[in-house]
Amino acid sequence: MEDPQTRERFDILACRSCGLGHTSPVPEDLGRYYGRRYYGGRHGLTQALCLWRRARLLDRFGGKGRVLDVGCGDGSFLDAARARGWEVAGTERNPAPPRSKELQVFRSIAEASGPFSSATLWHSLEHLPDPRGALEQLRALLEPRSTVLVAVPDAQGAQARLFGRLWRHLDVPRHLFHFGRESLARLLERAGFTPYWWWHQEIEYDLLGWTQSALNALPATHDLLLRALSGRHRSAGDLFAGVLLGALLGVAAFPAAMATALLGSGGTLIVAARRA
Repeated sequence: MEDPQTRERFDILACRSCGLGHTSPVPEDLGRYYGRRYYGGRHGLTQALCLWRRARLLDRFGGKGRVLDVGCGDGSFLDAARARGWEVAGTERNPAPPRSKELQVFRSIAEASGPFSSATLWHSLEHLPDPRGALEQLRALLEPRSTVLVAVPDAQGAQARLFGRLWRHLDVPRHLFHFGRESLARLLERAGFTPYWWWHQEIEYDLLGWTQSALNALPATHDLLLRALSGRHRSAGDLFAGVLLGALLGVAAFPAAMATALLGSGGTLIVAARRA
């Protein structure tokens, strides 16, 4: 499949046992696939909903204390958690944007200083070249019986199976690994965590997955909706087309997103796992 940013082609190799997918080849320099515009504004109009939901999950499963957000992006979630009384820190390969918000941000888990009472990985685990090693490092920073919250695209869900190589959330080569529930559970358990709660949807990701994946099948519409939502449209016509087509397809996609989530086959996996 093709990376729309660079036009380079990649394959996804899948494990016959658990279904875990691995992007091949892995670029030697991943940094060049994360341009300046990758950080900030990626949720666009849905950011408030996304931050509210994630902060509520942290309050529900993490209690209160000090949280480490792995792959914190521009620091928006850390800001939201800090406003709810959490002591916050994060990791990010490009720490400048979140540090500009006076947040404590490390370049990697290895540089972080614990202990932490909770940790979050919001769509960051799939970006890491060594997910198990990262989780083991994270476990060493966590207090006993603390919780880690992980969200990843569900590569074994209905969206992924229906759209195949056109599925928006493959996002190669930035996504190095492609998880389903079985492969994610195995990974967490081998890294010393016990999964105890699952959910199968982040509504804005799921709706984007349905609508943009359908648009990807049409000429000149690759990432059209995503560009419109995140303010990266190339022209007024690009914005209008993205919003119009996205709205029309989104109405049709909403019942599909809800139904597949209830059936345990949505576009996103969220898991709460306890440090064993």
